[in-house]
Amino acid sequence: MTSTYWESTQRKFWTFTKQQLALERKKIEEAERNLVNLYPLPDKRHLSIYFYHQLSKMARPLGIRQQALATAQVYVRRFYTKVEIRRTNPALVLATALYLACKMEECPQHIRMVLAEARHCWDTSFNDISKIGECEFTLISEMNSQLIIHHPYRSLAELQTHFQLTQEENALAWSIINDHYLTDLPLLLSPHEIAITAIFLAVVLKPTQGGLQVNAAGVANALQALGNARATNGQGTQNRVQKLVDWMAESNIDIECVVECTQELISLYEIWENYTDKACKEPIAKFVKARGLDK
Repeated sequence: MTSTYWESTQRKFWTFTKQQLALERKKIEEAERNLVNLYPLPDKRHLSIYFYHQLSKMARPLGIRQQALATAQVYVRRFYTKVEIRRTNPALVLATALYLACKMEECPQHIRMVLAEARHCWDTSFNDISKIGECEFTLISEMNSQLIIHHPYRSLAELQTHFQLTQEENALAWSIINDHYLTDLPLLLSPHEIAITAIFLAVVLKPTQGGLQVNAAGVANALQALGNARATNGQGTQNRVQKLVDWMAESNIDIECVVECTQELISLYEIWENYTDKACKEPIAKFVKARGLDK
């Protein structure tokens, strides 16, 4: 166990390059080529949105806090870098990930309550508590008992005063951090890089009228603002965006990581516009039923 990200198992074993992550997934697909061809699934980002919706439905009645929900999302993403999704019952995996995350985040839930919410949300037939116990063992095993997750929320809390974020900007940055769990970013970048990106986007997007909604066009404009600020190289009027960019340069923050993070979010928001639950629910139900994984 460690209290610092730099010495954590997250950094040592669960942070990849895009190429490494693609290779891991390719290995899984090649090993299960017949299943992959027999049961096509939608875009991984659509699946991530669907899983988030299902986790949220389970978490809300139980009063589970956001960080535990985020930890569950990371567990699910890690697990599916090791195990082909078509070999599992996602309803059971999500319920188990949420149950395990609550224990790790010190807000434990009774296993019967988690099971009841899972059955309600997924309309699933599995009702044996031992199933969650077995799946919990599998999750822990596939993650090599490396269960401590360092989240960007702490970095955001530490930096909000330094950057004099308004209450609205802080809320928007928090919302952007929530959204990044629907992408591969938790497996690609460090928590502080994600927090800094969220702060930058919150300052550029300037939440005022229209609430805290974020979309692809707005984030794309923020990316252009970042490029413009870098091009000025510190010259001209010192607005908040320029000050942020200057601070990143002085702090040795890799601005390319901020750009990469922003591009991933743009991609997410673009594909989210065409998302429907049905497009994910039906293909998942098909292979779960066909392979008897709901028993």
